[in-house]
Amino acid sequence: MQDTLKQYDAVIEECSSLFIKKMADYGAAWRILRLPSLTDQIFIKATRIRQLQENDVRKVDEGEKPEFIGIINYAIMALIQLEKGVVDNPDLSTEQADLLYKKHIKVTKDLMLNKNHDYGEAWRDMRVSSLTDLILQKLLRVKQIEDNKGKTIVSEGIDANYQDMINYAIFAMILLDS
Repeated sequence: MQDTLKQYDAVIEECSSLFIKKMADYGAAWRILRLPSLTDQIFIKATRIRQLQENDVRKVDEGEKPEFIGIINYAIMALIQLEKGVVDNPDLSTEQADLLYKKHIKVTKDLMLNKNHDYGEAWRDMRVSSLTDLILQKLLRVKQIEDNKGKTIVSEGIDANYQDMINYAIFAMILLDS
């Protein structure tokens, strides 16, 4: 488990560093995005990863890792949007966005720790392609919940699905680096 914590934190450091650099370049322009737009951005990233995994020929010289980083950062943005709501104009400083990023990563990491305790790190024996499929499945669930105006009967909410996507993407990055 100690390795998992170190590896998890290293992935988060890489993702949050890029998030902060993009905040410096673009500000919080993403704050205007509605949840379905963020979900669709994650869907594009996950679909591209699946295509990379299935195709032998690549016409754009980028691998899976940058796409997994995108999934993690867009999902964090979605969690922030769930908490703060969508705005018409960017309203967060880099410092405020960083604090919110860290807050949502802490909750997501705690979820991972609890699930790892119960599942015994079964993800380490999974294929990256299976993690990609699970992310896509979560996205389809989120799209359905969004189409249902956020209402569920017995299922977990949108936030739990975004958290699972983040954790699956982090696991995939750890496996890619192994």
